[in-house]
Amino acid sequence: MNIVEDLKLQYKVGGIAHRLIYWNVGCFLISLVFFYQFQGGDFNFPSWIALKTDPIPFVYAPWTFLTYAFFHDGFMHLFFNMMVLNFSSTLFLTYFTQKQFLGLYFLSAIFAGIVFVASYYFLNISSGIVGASAAIMAILVAATTYQPLMNVRLMLIGNVKLWHITAVILILDLMQFRLGNTGGHISHLSGAIFGFIFVRLLQNGIDLSAPVSSVINFFSNLFNKSSKTPFRTVHKNYTKPVEKSESRVITKDKSQKQIDEILDKISQSGYDSLTKQEKEFLFKVGK
Repeated sequence: MNIVEDLKLQYKVGGIAHRLIYWNVGCFLISLVFFYQFQGGDFNFPSWIALKTDPIPFVYAPWTFLTYAFFHDGFMHLFFNMMVLNFSSTLFLTYFTQKQFLGLYFLSAIFAGIVFVASYYFLNISSGIVGASAAIMAILVAATTYQPLMNVRLMLIGNVKLWHITAVILILDLMQFRLGNTGGHISHLSGAIFGFIFVRLLQNGIDLSAPVSSVINFFSNLFNKSSKTPFRTVHKNYTKPVEKSESRVITKDKSQKQIDEILDKISQSGYDSLTKQEKEFLFKVGK
């Protein structure tokens, strides 16, 4: 299995958190090609991608309240955010579903974007913002709100409580509030507040991610009806038997058939519907 096929398989079975990391990395590579100014050494994101505080751009491009959360203005910005996303998603998905994870990511990004725009509008400051930090902060705080006393083992430090890690990150944000990147810190804290509210409402029986999941399922079912199942090609001939010399083209070995059946199951019911044996089989194949 070559690298491209391995990446495709990891994207297919890795879960929503891995897919979000793929999307963020993909958007960063696209931005390097189209928006990076090599002479100045920085990015120049257009108003239809970055979230601007001026009213006119986001009135005509309201999707920027979400697209800004998939672009980053530097490699280190992307690298640090994806590390924290991988860490916080593992904690969050221990207790919540992938649909709730995706719903929280989207909704917290939108909420933080609204707070950022409103704050800068009243401060009469014109600026723009990109980055997934607000949504990632929401996921981390949501997991911390639900299980603050969870033990987390950190390299060179040892076991610490989850709330200690989250508290340090929030304190650093507050300390740097007036030093620079004020808009970024506003969005971080807004995301943290939304993550806290999200879990508290969920504990009271209110799932804010449900509408988002419904919309995603609608479009997913819409596209699935018109698209073929990935990694599967079925050849049929109703007029005459296939010659023996061509049988290798249309006959799949037992392992490939099992992969196809598992991928069909994932496309219909999601990765969580797989049995332990099926997950172990995919893991071995992925290696």
